[in-house]
Amino acid sequence: MPNYDAHVLSGIVTYPLAVALAGILKEYAGIPFELSSIALILGYALYVLGADLPDMDHPNALLHRGTKPIVAVAVGSAVYLQALHRFSFTEEWLNQTAAWSVGVVGALIGWFGFTWIMPRHRGIVHSLLFAFIYGVLAFLLVEYGLGMSTGEGLYVGFAAFSGYMLHLLLDREISLI
Repeated sequence: MPNYDAHVLSGIVTYPLAVALAGILKEYAGIPFELSSIALILGYALYVLGADLPDMDHPNALLHRGTKPIVAVAVGSAVYLQALHRFSFTEEWLNQTAAWSVGVVGALIGWFGFTWIMPRHRGIVHSLLFAFIYGVLAFLLVEYGLGMSTGEGLYVGFAAFSGYMLHLLLDREISLI
């Protein structure tokens, strides 16, 4: 099975094929992709990320090890923000220290929870369903999060889905769920 370098480098070098396929689908199938420069650049980033994303479920994968602390910090920071105004010490630094202490508990829960909820390697994350979910999330990010056009969102979602599918094809394992 391909390793991290093989997956990511495959994503880097095959992106022009995804652009060409999108152009063909736009021209001949009438799919309203908008291939603006920003959509192509975002598409490239999410295509290459998708080329390794299914390995997020492997505890030794670089992506897993990189995502786990980001999740922990995000959860801890969210808990900190919720806890910050629940303390009323006379000194502000005491309120912040107390809130961060609670935030650290949230971060630890995020750290261990990430491992606990992650399915077994080559399980549901290595599926057509998750490729579709990744594409839909990319579309939603572009259209609603970044306020770009629907056509740009459709293209970025297609690029994300395609990069994810590249990983599954390289692994020679494609399941529906």
